[in-house]
Amino acid sequence: MAAENKDLVTVELRERVALLRLNRPEAMNALNTPLMIELMDKLEQLDADDDVGVFVLTGDARAFAAGADIKEMAESSSVELLLKGHISPFDRIRKISKPIIAAVSGWCLGGGNELAMSCDMIVASETARFGQPEINLGVMPGAGGTQRLTRAVGKALAMEMVLNNRTLTAEEALRRGLVNKVVPVERHLDEALELAAEIAARAPLAVRLGKEAVNRAFETHLADGIQEERQAFYFLFASEDQKEGMRAFSEKRKPKWKGR
Repeated sequence: MAAENKDLVTVELRERVALLRLNRPEAMNALNTPLMIELMDKLEQLDADDDVGVFVLTGDARAFAAGADIKEMAESSSVELLLKGHISPFDRIRKISKPIIAAVSGWCLGGGNELAMSCDMIVASETARFGQPEINLGVMPGAGGTQRLTRAVGKALAMEMVLNNRTLTAEEALRRGLVNKVVPVERHLDEALELAAEIAARAPLAVRLGKEAVNRAFETHLADGIQEERQAFYFLFASEDQKEGMRAFSEKRKPKWKGR
């Protein structure tokens, strides 16, 4: 086993499986721009390595990723986010040719849930909780959340999650088809690694083309939906409610919405 350690993402190579671990435990693995760029850089580098067949992406027992980094976005304008390509790293994960399995324990919220859903499979621990709480901040999901979540769990439940901060337990996520399996917290990473090793032992080209074909079926017209979602997300950063929601979050108080 070889290992490479970086500040925000660690990588371990376990034969043909690459284990990538989000490494901002002090922030419950909140997805800031440096972390996302480092993660995508490493995924792309390893995607080009013939010795790697499958990825496992994980956080820690407390949180896969508790969301995007709110402090990083709070005072941004819609134009700033657009010009910086704030969400563009999520486009890069869709181009990874090898399967990615998310091993999720604890909180998997907002951008964290969008990242997990961008993976090809999810192995969840019994403590996993999935949600899109952006509505509490005066915004909405902007990295594929409304699109992938609706396709995974259906319109009615997705509406409740996006509009009213409904979270799903691991068992609920399993019943609704959001995750592949639910196991005890101490087993979730091992289960994901075992699944990855089994897939990595199969014919690489067939695995790659099989993933591509399933995604094509799942994502028909998805790109159009994501583009519309992204425009709406950026637009909300021109609202007073977005500023109020994120300031209230930072100040640990209840926001006062104005509807403008």
